[in-house]
Amino acid sequence: MFTVRAMVLTLVVLLAFVLVYPTLTTYLQHRAELQALRSEHAAAVETNEDLRAELQRWDDPAYVTAQARERLSFVMPGETAFLVVDPDAVVEEEPVAEGAVTPEAGGSTSPWYATVWESVEMAGEMEVGQEDADPAGAPAGSTTGDDPSTTAPASGG
Repeated sequence: MFTVRAMVLTLVVLLAFVLVYPTLTTYLQHRAELQALRSEHAAAVETNEDLRAELQRWDDPAYVTAQARERLSFVMPGETAFLVVDPDAVVEEEPVAEGAVTPEAGGSTSPWYATVWESVEMAGEMEVGQEDADPAGAPAGSTTGDDPSTTAPASGG
């Protein structure tokens, strides 16, 4: 049944498999890793080209103007800006009495930097000791009770 030749051949094939398998596995892993790195490099090159193209677009004054109009809602002098609102997206507000002032009415027409500047001016106009005062007007640290220096000490007995 089993001859010596068959056993030697089987032993040689098994020995070759044991010696070649780890090397072949490492080779295939490195190949897959190399392919992944190549595809990652290609994606990085494509992204780099897209970013360079975007950077070159910013050199065009027309593109800058279009971006300012789109992103910042800028208008050219003499133009009138209109804001179209989807009626389905707008929540109706309750009507406000004529004399009442809403919080949105004061700040909605001025730009953000004007509001910040007004805040800085108000902070500069505060008196030096005013930030230490409590809301009632009394200086910080004072009590509303009797002054301890005017009351008689309690006699312990």
